[in-house]
Amino acid sequence: MKISDFDAEKCLKNMEETSVLVAGDIMLDRFVYGSVERISPESPVPVLSIDRQSHMLGGAGNALANLAGLGVRAKVLSVIGNDEEGIEIRKLAKESGIDTAGLLMDEDRPTIVKTRYLAGHQQLLRTDFENKQSVSDQIEKALLQKAQELMDGIGALIISDYGKGVLSDKLIQGLIKLAKKNKIPVLVDPKGSDYTRYKGVSVLTPNKKELTEATNMAVNSDEEVSAAARALIKQSGVEAVVATRSGDGMSVVQKSVADPVHLQTKDIEVFDVSGAGDTVIATIAAALAAGADLVEASKLANIAASIVVSKVGTAPIRAKELREGFDGAYQAPLYDEDKAGEQVQRWKARGLKVGFTNGCFDVLHAGHVAYLAEARGKCDRLIVGLNCDASVKILKGEDRPVHDENSRAAVLAALSSVDMVVPFGAQKQGDDNTATALIEKLQPDFYFKGGDYTEDQIPEAPAVKAGGGEICIMKFTEGHSTSSSIAKIRD
Repeated sequence: MKISDFDAEKCLKNMEETSVLVAGDIMLDRFVYGSVERISPESPVPVLSIDRQSHMLGGAGNALANLAGLGVRAKVLSVIGNDEEGIEIRKLAKESGIDTAGLLMDEDRPTIVKTRYLAGHQQLLRTDFENKQSVSDQIEKALLQKAQELMDGIGALIISDYGKGVLSDKLIQGLIKLAKKNKIPVLVDPKGSDYTRYKGVSVLTPNKKELTEATNMAVNSDEEVSAAARALIKQSGVEAVVATRSGDGMSVVQKSVADPVHLQTKDIEVFDVSGAGDTVIATIAAALAAGADLVEASKLANIAASIVVSKVGTAPIRAKELREGFDGAYQAPLYDEDKAGEQVQRWKARGLKVGFTNGCFDVLHAGHVAYLAEARGKCDRLIVGLNCDASVKILKGEDRPVHDENSRAAVLAALSSVDMVVPFGAQKQGDDNTATALIEKLQPDFYFKGGDYTEDQIPEAPAVKAGGGEICIMKFTEGHSTSSSIAKIRD
């Protein structure tokens, strides 16, 4: 997807020098994984035998994660409790490079926690631990005072309203007043149906459902969306509406501009729309802070949204993916082990089974393609661990690899059977040259190995089994070999 007459690359570069403040309800998303093998004798309910847990930022934390992924210096203004969950939120935020100076502790309310219990592919239950009453006057005053300190140097303000009690009408208007005083654009992903509480903001980003609920108007066509957005601008006292329309793209309607702009989305397979609204508002805010106008910022956000809905779960956009999306060249991502681990957690949170295989894949041939397609057919997502160049030399000799790791990764990423590529391997002779450490990090459900192996001949087997994974040995397609292909070319 090309962006005409707009230097998107320069905008992304500028984002790295900007700061964006997110004010709102931050939460801890907890995922508890296990298996169900029996029904409780006490009552007819399943007994979940818990294997492991994982945590990630939720609520306003979704917008923060997207800003961090874009390289923006993100700041947060929110409230946590004096509890272990609050400590975990602060830890996760700091690990993502988020400024937590505005994360205030409230002794009188718990940290908001959403816990999802999953057995295999099935989510059994979600529990919400929260206090939705408004924060005290004292905390509200402290938040506004902290906001004054954090406003210095920021390029945009996002108000992330989940209706959990942090953002009172008084605090919202106080934040808007502060931002206007500092000539900072304010963006809101709205909640509820009365948007007059957001009077004075620069941009509202409702989806189609929210737009029709707020205006009681149909939103089935470009013209109807434009009319509803104009009505919302008038009744709410905002400057612009960027309406997100799922597969129909986005519409940008501005109070001071006569003609609306309708942005079409590219034709992609949608896996999950959760979190797409946070990606949109974070990308628009980051682009505005970097010097783009609203239409240019919305074009970037439209591409970002089309990328994240092809992922699974609440997955943030990353600058590299957005760059690749400019011309429609998005492929399976090339991740380091940390980013890969984050994505695997999101996949597993959706109950998806993750497969893993590894190899040099120096000269990709029909045998490889058939093997990877078969492996992908046995799982929901397939990760390929790719031996780095130094690792291949150790395994195959000084004249290998024929193609460097970037070239090999690009070819693998273009295959529909591959969902992620992760480089690994030793840098010098004597170092561990197996995929064991990577497997320990990712804990795949399946480990695929091609060839006439037995389990005790696979060095990665203990790590797979320790993580609860299953080893699947599959035969390569006969008559295909990288070494024989290279020999044939040389002869």
